[in-house]
Amino acid sequence: MALWGIDLGGTKIEGIVLESKEHLTPLARLRVATEAHLGYQHILSRVKLLVEMLTEKTGLRPTSLGVALPGTLDPITGLMKNANTTALNGMPFDRDLELALGISVKLSNDANCFAIAETLMGVVPDLLPDAQVVFGIIMGTGVGGGVVVRGQVIGGRQGIGGEWGHNHLDDSGGKCYCGRTGCVETVFSGPGLERYYKELSGVALPLKEIVGRAEAGEDAYAERTMQRLTQSFGRAVATVINIIDPDVVVIGGGVGNIDRIYTEGVDQVRTHVFNHRLDTIFTKPKLGDSAGVYGAALL
Repeated sequence: MALWGIDLGGTKIEGIVLESKEHLTPLARLRVATEAHLGYQHILSRVKLLVEMLTEKTGLRPTSLGVALPGTLDPITGLMKNANTTALNGMPFDRDLELALGISVKLSNDANCFAIAETLMGVVPDLLPDAQVVFGIIMGTGVGGGVVVRGQVIGGRQGIGGEWGHNHLDDSGGKCYCGRTGCVETVFSGPGLERYYKELSGVALPLKEIVGRAEAGEDAYAERTMQRLTQSFGRAVATVINIIDPDVVVIGGGVGNIDRIYTEGVDQVRTHVFNHRLDTIFTKPKLGDSAGVYGAALL
């Protein structure tokens, strides 16, 4: 039976049809613009349109659909929360989509979908096929995560499993959009690092340029910004490792492309973890920006 997945983002919606659970070959993959500014009902109609387009292209009809999205379905209220596509918040998105499509729908946070995709069909099988616990990290505009145990996403009682980006780390990060101060996300997300560099130097630069300046050894402020990243990453990830002790940590997102994370950052983890050595494997992802839609299909 074919697996159908949708990755709902703020600007685009991507859909995929995989041949089967045993053969994860894409039969079709299409995108449409989200057009979220037109409201909640319009977003529903765009998802429906994409499913219809995939149906036409494959000649197949879905019996169920997995959806990755930037937010969480509260398991108690059944309503969306924490979505930066704000039209979704407070809405029963899975029920409304089921009514629109006439099939069952399962939702999960995009970081969870990233984690399950890399665990089942991405980099993890290549590195450690018998991995039992995987922590998938997305570090970019925000900081999120997903926990996979024995091939299953751990969503949690409140639907916030893996949300390490909103653990308190350092008050110097300032106020977070969630209303708290000093969240991990405020300290070493892309915007957090750019803000820190500007505070030091008085100059606003994109993160890519800050990284380049640090690597060239021509900017002491850029070097301090990279040290903030690696040291803070080490403290934050060590806390997670002390709790769930994952076999593999997969790091996605734009910030996750910074090579120092895998050298100096991992060295910092080693100094903070509750063990005399660090056996956890740290790796970049294999599926890139495809992980979300693959993960959705695997739901």
